[in-house]
Amino acid sequence: MYQTLTVLALFAFLYSLFAGGIQRTWLSAALVFSLFGLMAGPSGLNILPLAADRETIKTLAELTLALVLFTDAGSADIDVLRRVRALPIRLLLVGLPLTIGAGYLAGLIVFNHVPALEIALLATLLAPTDAALGEPVITNPSVPAAYREGLNVESGLNDGISVPVLLLFLTLATGRDMGGQSTGNLMLHLFVEEIGIGLVVGFGLVRVAAWLGRFAGTRGWRDSVWSEVTLAMLALGCFSLAQALGGSGFIASFVGGLTLNRIVDKEEKEEFLGYTESFGNLLSLITWTSFGALVAGPALAHLNWQILIYALLSLTVVRMLPVFLSLTGYPMSTEAKLFTGWFGPRGLASVVFAVIVLNAGLPHGKLVVYVAAVTIIFSILLHGITANPWARGFGRREEERAARTRTTT
Repeated sequence: MYQTLTVLALFAFLYSLFAGGIQRTWLSAALVFSLFGLMAGPSGLNILPLAADRETIKTLAELTLALVLFTDAGSADIDVLRRVRALPIRLLLVGLPLTIGAGYLAGLIVFNHVPALEIALLATLLAPTDAALGEPVITNPSVPAAYREGLNVESGLNDGISVPVLLLFLTLATGRDMGGQSTGNLMLHLFVEEIGIGLVVGFGLVRVAAWLGRFAGTRGWRDSVWSEVTLAMLALGCFSLAQALGGSGFIASFVGGLTLNRIVDKEEKEEFLGYTESFGNLLSLITWTSFGALVAGPALAHLNWQILIYALLSLTVVRMLPVFLSLTGYPMSTEAKLFTGWFGPRGLASVVFAVIVLNAGLPHGKLVVYVAAVTIIFSILLHGITANPWARGFGRREEERAARTRTTT
């Protein structure tokens, strides 16, 4: 334990010293941590003797994602979001189902020996995008605010929406008793339960927390040191309460952050969200290092042409074509549609979903994990390399297009 703690602590210390310089390059934190885990873990130098079971990795990824979703929603520009709400609505209600369908068709072709329901599970778990891995684009001021906020909301909600779809396919694939319900009724029940509970918990818990915060503040009971953990614990509370009640903790975390965004003073919110983000960064270090050490190594060892082709298809055609189709008629340039489609990185949600599928004991559960892991590795690498260059060029060209439009009108 002490050896593991020593290696992690010293690496975190070194990264903190050079983080600013690293973030100005194509290297993302997720890529650095994953590579470190891969090199230092059992598949590499074996100086990081991590020993984690599936549930530990799943829990780490869930908690990290909950904090990321809460802070991203809490810092979103609500005014911009109101103006461009049609963009995330199209991406979620049209683009997401089309992405799952495209992933299913690609899987049937590439993995023709795998049962159709397991292919459907694979397509579903790789459909959600990752807010944390998309940070270089979502926070880049070169990208027009409309696209940044649209991608932020999409990545905040698509994993929660995917949960009932995943559970439905998992129920059908494992042959579990559906309690006499038809497939359609089960799907409706799962959607209402997962999304409904998540919405109520996220909105209600933050509302109550805000009232308690004002009550304590007017009496001078709040402590500046303990206040630093307030929002981090509230984010985790939203996630865990929704999960405990049978809902989507991811929906609850994101909705909780949006609710906080609207009712809390901007300066106070930004200060405490900064503390929450720091806590999330610490969990992210552990999560991505564990992913590199315990998941990436075995996945790369089992890499074959089928996994390689599907991973590349998942990041390109399977994601970009549905997004392009979902934005047909929407007032944005062709490059903007391609930009939106490309920056749909896969990450923590796919890790969580892959572990859920693996724990179900399906015949091809390990294959699902290997495909998910390779797709995430490629996503971290390819999206990291292209984020800053394309964002800068895209922002400049969008300004030029807007200027030409103003001139002609």
